[in-house]
Amino acid sequence: MSSRIFQNVIIQLKDAVDRTIGVVDEQGFVVASSELAMIGSRLDDFRVYDFEGTDRVITTGIRSYKALSSENVKLDYAAFVEGTDPLARTLCSVSAVAYNEAKAGYDEKHNKAAFVKNIISDNILPGDVYVRAKELHFVTDEPRSVLLVRQIDNTDVAAMEVVHRLFPDKQKDFVINISETDIVVVKALSSPDAIDEVLKAAHSVENALHDELGIRCVIGVSTTANHLRELADRYKEAQVAIDVGRVFEADKSIINYENLGLGRIIYQLPTTLCEMFLNEVFKKNPIETLDEDTLETINKFFENNLNVSETSRKLYVHRNTLVYRLEKIKKLTGLDLREFDHAIVFKVAMMVKMYLDSLNASRY
Repeated sequence: MSSRIFQNVIIQLKDAVDRTIGVVDEQGFVVASSELAMIGSRLDDFRVYDFEGTDRVITTGIRSYKALSSENVKLDYAAFVEGTDPLARTLCSVSAVAYNEAKAGYDEKHNKAAFVKNIISDNILPGDVYVRAKELHFVTDEPRSVLLVRQIDNTDVAAMEVVHRLFPDKQKDFVINISETDIVVVKALSSPDAIDEVLKAAHSVENALHDELGIRCVIGVSTTANHLRELADRYKEAQVAIDVGRVFEADKSIINYENLGLGRIIYQLPTTLCEMFLNEVFKKNPIETLDEDTLETINKFFENNLNVSETSRKLYVHRNTLVYRLEKIKKLTGLDLREFDHAIVFKVAMMVKMYLDSLNASRY
């Protein structure tokens, strides 16, 4: 951020304000001021820790301060006004608004991270992507992947700073704050099929948030974007990965969009079609007639690739006992899970039931 942007605002405000006004950085050094001699000096009354957890005007013995908005967790800049009286506090708040507007305008025009955020948020026309990329000297056809990091159970504003530290190259990798719970990482890749790089980055984020902040998170991983204009679609893929994973892969914390398989298809089906499918599959008896032990047997049978001997060993039951259970399932549902076609239908039906149950649970 150029101090000239702040200085231009101060020049416009100077004639209307009879106080010394300006902007300091996170270390208390003056980067812009109505008193030019102050630029470069450090204000001894400035203490960065005073701004932690607040966006109110902070007063010291001689000045009023207000933090400027920032994408980062840490303070970047603060407005200051000479004096601590009510007028000084008001002037500090008003000048901070002016600085923030100028800063936002500058960031939108010159900041690559802001440009990327506009792309993934669909806030820029496809034709303008080329123009802005050229202005920012942005490589448009470099392979990139989008990681959506969602904090669950509890959140911490410091998560943004933790993730930022993991991606120090601010010209190639971009960490973007989306909401209180969501952080997006747009990661540059060495090649279009470098999935190992993406998964390694996802594991690094997960471990760092857990170790440093005690935060659990789920991370959706998109396919590779080969051009900047594809980032919006890849962001949607990462969102779908989390949403589908919540239903079908609840035990996983890192979910790759490419590996969603049938879950992704079922997630896109209308609920009426899903209900019709279940009614057709379970004509004899609804799936709810199967008890927990029977469902566990079915899941184990699928996990062991329809192998009766291996499944009976994993369940610690005799082979004949398992055959008896499978016959019971056939009698209840009309589906013989030892036949591949029947097993596929039953597996899809179970996933459809999981999907409908998740929708019903989210309504309450």
